[in-house]
Parts: sequence; C-alpha cells; structure tokens
Amino acid sequence: MATTDRQATTLALAHALSAAERGLAVLPLSRSKLPALRSPHRDDPAPSPCHGACGRLGHGVYDASSDPDRIRELFAAAPWATGYGIACGLPPHHLIGLDLDVKTGTDSSAALRELALRHLFTIPPTVVVVTPSGGRHLWLSGPPEVVVPNSAGRLAPGIDIRGAGGYLVGPGSRTAQGVYAAAPGTAHLAPAPCPRSLLRLLLPPPRAHHPLPASADGHGQGLVQFVLAAHEGQRNTRLFWAACRAYEDGIGPALVDALAAAARATGLSEREARATIASAARMTGHRP
Repeated sequence: MATTDRQATTLALAHALSAAERGLAVLPLSRSKLPALRSPHRDDPAPSPCHGACGRLGHGVYDASSDPDRIRELFAAAPWATGYGIACGLPPHHLIGLDLDVKTGTDSSAALRELALRHLFTIPPTVVVVTPSGGRHLWLSGPPEVVVPNSAGRLAPGIDIRGAGGYLVGPGSRTAQGVYAAAPGTAHLAPAPCPRSLLRLLLPPPRAHHPLPASADGHGQGLVQFVLAAHEGQRNTRLFWAACRAYEDGIGPALVDALAAAARATGLSEREARATIASAARMTGHRP
C-alpha cells in the first residue's frame, strides 16, 4: 500500500505540474479530495482569517500556485497527497467549474440542456473531466472583472458551481472513490469562454427592480461609498456590483463618472474602472 501511495503522489505531482504549464494554479489534495495540508492555525484559541499572509503552508485553495518550485514544495510537505486541486477564478483563465452530479437522483445533464434551451446558450467544446461516480466537470473561463461565487444546486438540482475561492479536482487525481480523468478528446482544449447568458445565471440574483426617481442622490452616493470602502483584492468586485445595481435601478449612466472616480481613489486605473463599469452595463442589458 505504501508503494501505491508513493506512486499516486508522484503521478499527482506530475499531473499538477502539467496543469501549471497551462497557467492553472494547483494545490495537493488527499484521497478525501480535501486539501492535503492542514491549517497551521487549527490549534489557535481564536483563529483569525488568514489566506497565507503568515507565510506558512496549509491555507487550502490560497496555497494554490502555478510556480513549479512552489508546487514541488507543497507536495514535499504533503507526501500523502494522491491528487491535486485546480483553483478557480484566478488569471489567466478565471476558471468556472460546472459540477454535474449523478448521485442526487436527478439528471443534471438534462437539467443543463433544459437551461440551455430556455436561456438560448450552447456549451462550447471545452475540457470535460469524468468523476469516479460518473459525473462530469465542465471547465469554462470567465471575464476577469466578474467574480462567480460557489454554489450548490442553485443553478439546477445536481449542478454545483465552483467559482472564486473554490477548486476542481484535477484529472489524474486518485481519490477514495476512484480516479478523475479527462473525457476523450477534451484534454488538449483550453477552457472555453462561458456563454454570457449562462454567466448571468451563475451570478447572485439581482435585487428586485424598483425604478428610482432621477433625484435618487442618496442611493447613488451609497453605491459610491460602497466602492470607496473596497480593499485591495475586492476593488473590481465592488465596482462591478455597484455598477450593476446602478444600471438595474436606472441611474447607471448618471453615476458612471462618480463610480469611476471612486474606483480610481481605491487604486484602480481609469482604464480598469471604465472597463469594469462597461462590463456591468452589458451584463445588465444596457449600452455602456
């Protein structure tokens, strides 16, 4: 058994390094599909959120890297790892994973086809990973200014979404349930762009639309303050959501300059800010 585990770890590392060559950030996983390295803060009496700022290993998806030396360091610290995870939401692909489950008694593939017919989108040729249970992971790429959250069953029964802060089990990983493998003919593909109408379904549902009077200065100022309060790592996200809300509430065009100025105050460039606001306009069905 020890030899088998060592072989599995060696294979997992090889697959992880291969994924990193494609620009994907990876981390070692145990047979349970969980991050192989335990949190260094697990024994702290009152652990505070840490995404790796302490410099130690064991921060789950925040350990993920596409640097070969870093990946070897991670696997060396977890010689029991038999698989690897691929972090979602990170550049260059901004990966979004559609997890089509077969264990819930529902036909997730049929549910996705129904959604595609209803919302007029087609899943383009992309990487498909077959899970040991017979399910499938579909890899899609998202636009850099849009943050897709993780969700379970919200899109449709049996369909989970892996977005920012989540990860997908990489092909070649060996788990307690079996081996994950790329579907024939898809391993060489790059993650295909997520269809725009599907992307809208993956985002949190917008608030109910209540037309606001043109004099709704207080509401607009609240959105501007929301952007101004952004810290590094959330500036684009806050700007995008504030712009979406502004356009949905009918005050988007009037608030563009104020939102862009607020974004610049947080450290975004004029070009980044304008591009994010324009993306929000398109996402909500408006002309930027």
